[in-house]
Amino acid sequence: MARIGLVAGYGKLPVIFSKIAKAKGDTVIAFGLKGATGEELAQYVDKMHWLNWGEFQKAIFLLATERINKIIMLGKIQKDLLFKNDLALDEKAKNVLDKLKDRKDYSILNEVGKVLGKFGIEVIDSTTYLKDLIPEKGVLTRRAPSAEETENISYGMEIARELARFDIGQTVIVKDKTVIALEAVEGTDNTILRAGDLTKGGFIVVKTARPNQDMRFDVPLIGLDTINKVVETGGKVLALESGRTLLIDKAEMIKLADENGVAIVIV
Repeated sequence: MARIGLVAGYGKLPVIFSKIAKAKGDTVIAFGLKGATGEELAQYVDKMHWLNWGEFQKAIFLLATERINKIIMLGKIQKDLLFKNDLALDEKAKNVLDKLKDRKDYSILNEVGKVLGKFGIEVIDSTTYLKDLIPEKGVLTRRAPSAEETENISYGMEIARELARFDIGQTVIVKDKTVIALEAVEGTDNTILRAGDLTKGGFIVVKTARPNQDMRFDVPLIGLDTINKVVETGGKVLALESGRTLLIDKAEMIKLADENGVAIVIV
């Protein structure tokens, strides 16, 4: 039985984690960002604290008050917030950003982890609780990728790993061994929508982890929203890296993909 701090962003994953942790007997104290974290999370945790953007000093104070020395970070936070809310940052948050050479995900998260460590707070690997959400290699759908699609997957994976190595994004969309769209700050789903505007479907969506993926931070995640976007834009294959990707809504995803002739493959 542990007392866990959950730093929660948007999406279902914080709720899924909370249910699993509480079923194990753990106490979950959640910290949500107003305007980003779903309000329904409060129903699934033992206690909920709400923070405005940039209230890092307050977050540290609350962690200490709640006697929390281990936290997990889960859920999406739109990257464009970093470029829209500088004026709202408290002094502690400004100090973190001022030390950085850039504002890449890992740069920020690693520095946050170092600061928390000075206060005796450890950021732990969320997959300790979420191993059942990590699929093994294989085809999940009735339809397997064709030989041509498999070649495009291999090509896309090579590009995606290079993209992830530079901490730009983790999703690449290809067709006929041509890159249609690369993920940047907009996220996977919006990258798929952009690909839909650029081509008449038939493309391959490839998502990978960083070569040195730190499983404490920003683990690649795919859910029902993503496969909806693939179907909506006419995509034909969703390929994910095995061992380092979280898959939620798996049954619903496979059902929707099968109904629309989309292949989901773990490589």
